[in-house]
Amino acid sequence: MKQRVLITAGAGGIGLAIAKAFVANGARVHIADVNAEAVQEITQQYPAITGTVGDISKPADLDALFQDVQNQLGGLDVLVNNAGIAGATAPVADYPVDVWNAVVNLNLSGTFMVTQRAIPLLKQSSAGSIIVMSSLAGRFGYQNRVAYSTTKWGLVGFAKTLSLELGPFGITTNTIHPGAVDGPRIQSVFEGRAKVSGRTVEEETALALANQSVKKFINPDDIAALSVFLAGPHARTISGQMFPIDGDSKAAS
Repeated sequence: MKQRVLITAGAGGIGLAIAKAFVANGARVHIADVNAEAVQEITQQYPAITGTVGDISKPADLDALFQDVQNQLGGLDVLVNNAGIAGATAPVADYPVDVWNAVVNLNLSGTFMVTQRAIPLLKQSSAGSIIVMSSLAGRFGYQNRVAYSTTKWGLVGFAKTLSLELGPFGITTNTIHPGAVDGPRIQSVFEGRAKVSGRTVEEETALALANQSVKKFINPDDIAALSVFLAGPHARTISGQMFPIDGDSKAAS
């Protein structure tokens, strides 16, 4: 039987890479995303991917999402909790409370609500899996990114608790902790840093890789391949674990 997979924030970036990897592995995938244009484009391009436009932190949107999941997939085997926002860049003393609340509301509360609704469906699966996208910032402190780091650490506790509660039902739960992902977004970050510092983009890139043993940024396809493995038949006894994929980084920066 084909795996039935739900991926939040699945219409771009890491989420889309994961969706494509599951489809390549024979799965049927449903994506949830706030970007209506991207959802339409992806679902038209890939017959095995269906989608719902919505915000996982809004209960009404979740009502629509899970109705679509039931209609399109008829059940659920894999939940990939990928949705999250970064929030502001500011020290704790100056961090805007409204931004803190927004980050916590989506990254933690949204993930909690999606998972809570998915659990009854996953319990009906013969091989249920939950994958939670944490971060390098969920392993280290992260200066000037307190809300992001705090929520990414919180997701680890959430996943470990799920592992204890759902393990008896054969459902595995693990977190993935990517470092800086290669692509246009990280390059624009380095370009911005270079303008401020007076260094070249190449120098900023070298500085960013200085705390990694492996001097490479992360390929989204590698994160996707790890996700497919963790939801697959050879990972049925792997649960409650943290999987860094960050070039052996020593800090978040």
